[in-house]
Amino acid sequence: MQPFTYTRPETIDEAVGQAEGARYLAGGTDLMTLMKRDIDTPERLIDIKRLPELDDTITSTGDGVEIGALATLSELERHPLITASYPALSGAAAIAATPQLRNMATIGGNLLQRPRCWYYRSEEVTCWLNGGDTCYAREGENQHHALFQPSPCVATHSSDPATALLALDAEVTVRGPGGERTVPIGEFFAAPEEERRRETTLGAGEIVTAIRLPAVAPNERSTYRKAMDRKVWAFALVGVAARVVMDGDRVSEARLVLGGVAPVPWRVETAEAELVGTTLDAAAIDKAAEAALEGAIPLAKNGHKIPLAKALVRNALEDLASPGSGAPA
Repeated sequence: MQPFTYTRPETIDEAVGQAEGARYLAGGTDLMTLMKRDIDTPERLIDIKRLPELDDTITSTGDGVEIGALATLSELERHPLITASYPALSGAAAIAATPQLRNMATIGGNLLQRPRCWYYRSEEVTCWLNGGDTCYAREGENQHHALFQPSPCVATHSSDPATALLALDAEVTVRGPGGERTVPIGEFFAAPEEERRRETTLGAGEIVTAIRLPAVAPNERSTYRKAMDRKVWAFALVGVAARVVMDGDRVSEARLVLGGVAPVPWRVETAEAELVGTTLDAAAIDKAAEAALEGAIPLAKNGHKIPLAKALVRNALEDLASPGSGAPA
């Protein structure tokens, strides 16, 4: 780990003013790992955990729920507002990492975590994402890597809650040198490109301050499913977040998002279209599962993820097809 200085500002504006060459520190569960391996080498750590303008509250706003960026995954797993109305999010938080990490990891930091790709996290090579010229996973060990490849990097996004939040049409509020702005989470995430080798559109010096969820629609259902290498406490080989709104016995609105298959949470709108107007019958579920993987291009060693993803989509949608399943309490 490289030497660094540590500061504890009194306000967000003071933190933003110190941001050049620095990293913000809250839970630190991912940042510390990267720093220990000299993958991330900030000159300064800015402790934002105790800023009075940031909080860990989860509150009803009348038109939805606002989640403070410092709320931990454990709080999302257990909070009655989340468990009652947004089961996809509480379910995703409940199976993300170990209980110890869930007690420390903040939702703001979770959205910003970097890929678990072994080449990116290696001290022996400098991959494309880390400033080099080559994505070594394309021709190397790519068992856990992307099926959809909109970027030179084929690492996958690791956040379970991010996948659920995209299915729930969440928004992210950030604050930085230009003031405060709120962006749909689908625009907050963006596949890395040449001039922005990160997975978000967060600007220089910006801090995630809150996540906003829209009010739950009548007859809305949501769920999250995940397949891992190990039974518990591993990152997703594939994750699926699904949400439907029912009008009588038919789907009037659908969201289907895959995790672990692309550099960012991957919404599959063609699969959503297969569900709208149906009764979530077996034929519709099968069509949606097939549509969800259209355009997938497996690498040499990750073809197994295609049938796995299709099975998880079917599993999630079959769950939502059952009256009462995935419905707000």
